[in-house]
Formats: sequence, structure tokens, C-alpha cells
Amino acid sequence: MNAPSDTMRAVLARLAHEDRELADPTTLDPQQGRTLAALANLRWNEDLPEMADARNVMHAGGLPARWVVPANDNGRDAILHVHGGGWAFCSPITHEGAARRLAVACGCPVLTFDYRKSPEHPWPAGLDDVIDAWHARDPARRWSIAGDSAGANLALCAMLRLIAEGAALPAQALLFYGVYGADFETASYVANAAGPGLTRAKMQRYWDWYAPQDLRSDPEIAPLLADDPAIAALPPLYLNAATLDPLLSDSENLVARLRALGRDDPFDKVDGVVHGFMQMGLVLPEAREAFARAGKVFRGRSA
Repeated sequence: MNAPSDTMRAVLARLAHEDRELADPTTLDPQQGRTLAALANLRWNEDLPEMADARNVMHAGGLPARWVVPANDNGRDAILHVHGGGWAFCSPITHEGAARRLAVACGCPVLTFDYRKSPEHPWPAGLDDVIDAWHARDPARRWSIAGDSAGANLALCAMLRLIAEGAALPAQALLFYGVYGADFETASYVANAAGPGLTRAKMQRYWDWYAPQDLRSDPEIAPLLADDPAIAALPPLYLNAATLDPLLSDSENLVARLRALGRDDPFDKVDGVVHGFMQMGLVLPEAREAFARAGKVFRGRSA
């Protein structure tokens, strides 16, 4: 689909009205941009799903985290969730709704945590924090990992590092509309350069904050460049992507690598929605359906 769905079009109209006087956060001072991004996300964190437990905790390194436990907790699994935001913005607060919907869909607790942000803390600071959080996991649970956008990049890069180190891997991974390469001339970057929502220019600014050009050949930054043995060694994945997203080709290219290696990891392309659509679960049916689909795959593997 090359046009927004009816429900997505209504959300985009709402955003155009509500945000008509707001600047693009990526053009501001990073701290100002974070404040604006946080405010923009507050509207999606109302009427949140009820949890059996929801509290602030600290993860390794003393960075803040949120632990949310659904009423349907299976008592075995847990998910380390790495939030998106271009490696520069967002937090456990902005992704509270997403963490709760993921917890309900998967039937297990979700730990969503903060990590150091670029440009003040460029690569590998955020990735190191993900690794620290992984190593600090509670051994009483069977842990998986999830991430959206830049969080999916960090989750995938963390798994590649764990493979290189011979360390224990997540049981499975859920990767939502991730950033996997720095090629701004892919088909989806060209088709969706001006949005709606995420644009090529915004992604270029995020990348400039996160990692300079001369480092982007490192698979721990651009995981599409990982070698075949590393890709083959990844745990079972679930991936999705939005059709109106500059990053669509990143997911398609990663799936092509997986398929060429004989893997059949599920991949859903969600028609007519923009990057970050799963944040909009309060009002967007496609977001709720995406969580349900990911949860079905997760539960099927964890049974």
C-alpha cells in the first residue's frame, strides 16, 4: 500500500493539527529535542493496560528502568525491551504503553530501561548499556529481547556481540521496524524520503549524532554488514516493518539475508502505516494488531 490506511490518515491529521507549531526535534539542541519528543509521546500513554505490577527499578550501571508484569504472566519468561528514539530521544516513560502492550501480548514481564543517548554519548555507549542490562538479568527467568526502531538496532547489535563473545543469547527476539543499515538510497528511503512521519533527513541527523561515517562499516553499528555465520547464529526472530517508512528496506534486506541462510523467521509488513506506529496503540488498530501478532509468535515459541 502506497497511501495511509483510513485509520492512519486520521491519526496523521490529528498530529498535523496538534503539532502544527512545534519544531522538528532533530533540528533542536539535543536536550530540547528530548523534551519535545517526550511531550509528543505523552498522548499515547493514556488509559494504559492494567498491570499486576508496575514499578521503577534500576538496572546495571544505575540507569533507570521500568518493570511491568501483566496479569497473564506465565511465570517463566521475561523480555528486555530496548526503546527507540534515534539513539538520542525517548525513555521508559515514553514507551510505557508499548511495554505494557508487549507484556500483555506475550504473557510475561517486560523490563524497559534507559540507556545513554547520543550525541553526548555516541556509539558504543548505548550498546554497552544494553549489554550490561542483559548480563544483569534475573536468572530465575528465561529472557528474550525486543526493540523498536533504534532499539531494534541495539537489540540486534547486542546479540551479534554476544555471539562474538560466546555468551548466552536471548531465547528469541522481537524486532519492530528496525534500523539495520546506513544506506540512504534504498528503495524505501527514496520512496518515503519526505515522510509522512519519519524522513530521510531526520534519519541522517540521527546517524550523524550516533556514529560518524568512518565507523558505519562496523556490524555493531550497521548489523546488515554482519557476516553469514553471525546472522545464522541469531536466536529465533520475529520482525515487522511499516510500508510508509524510510526504514522498510532495512527490514526487507535483513529478511533476505535470513532467507538466503535457510531461516524462516516470521516477517510482517504492515500496510498503510508509518514508522513508530506501534507507539499509537491507544488509537490505532494496526498497532494493537501488531502487538497481538508478535505476542502470538512469542507465546508459540515459549510454550
